Amino acid sequence: MDMNQLFMQSMANTRGLCHPDCEKASSEQEDYDASQHAAMVAVNLISSARVIFKLDSGYTEYSAQYLVDNAGKEDDQGERDQQSSQLTIENLLQYMEANVWNKREDVQGERVQHLTVKDCLECAFKNGLPRREQWAHVGCTFKAPPFACHIPRVPMKGEVIETKSLDEALKLLKQQPVGARLHLFSPEIDRVGEGIYDGPSSNGSSYVGLRDAIIVAVDKSEGKFVATVKICYKKKTSFVKVCMNRMFVQLDGGDESQVKEPTGLLVDFCIPRLSVN
Repeated sequence: MDMNQLFMQSMANTRGLCHPDCEKASSEQEDYDASQHAAMVAVNLISSARVIFKLDSGYTEYSAQYLVDNAGKEDDQGERDQQSSQLTIENLLQYMEANVWNKREDVQGERVQHLTVKDCLECAFKNGLPRREQWAHVGCTFKAPPFACHIPRVPMKGEVIETKSLDEALKLLKQQPVGARLHLFSPEIDRVGEGIYDGPSSNGSSYVGLRDAIIVAVDKSEGKFVATVKICYKKKTSFVKVCMNRMFVQLDGGDESQVKEPTGLLVDFCIPRLSVN
């Protein structure tokens, strides 16, 4: 068994496990950050589309953390030929010493802006995706080693389709689930449960921000058009019913991300249009 095979076998044996420092940091994080949310939505959209178009025989989970680690960065595929990218005992020990035994903060390459779902989808189409169990968990604080380029990736071909139009989004929904961004208000989103999320309801409402989500269906309920939306909020994934008729304006607050003109609760729609040939 060569080093690559040993590496893959080791990953299979330690699936779901990570360093105690990483587990502690993850438990202290109330929610995933914006880039992590975007990556999770991207891989969910891809997994769903690949089943619908019969590219996968069943729902296959792909690595969101791979997209967090690689999307929005310069192409590093040339590193395959560099000495540090070779999977050797020496390189493995150097990585362990620098990143595990004496963990250091890696400030180089730190992003100023968060990833978008589009960034993540484009990375997947460019580089392919490893399966979820073949890469680090979402939120892993350890830098991926250069020799991780040897981990097999499933090729992905396609393009990102975006629209601001709700009508266009509904047309896309007839083919596959649609990515979107949902305006979140608290305490309404915390209390919605099995009800319908209708945005801000009183002067006590607090704007949380935009959160990447997936529209999986649209129905009519109590005279309103209601979208069933898959969303991860405070690290819990759930399906929330969202009123599509509601429009609102947010006037106060200095945050540029807050709404200054009439808008619906769901905005910024996109899908991965996969090439099936």
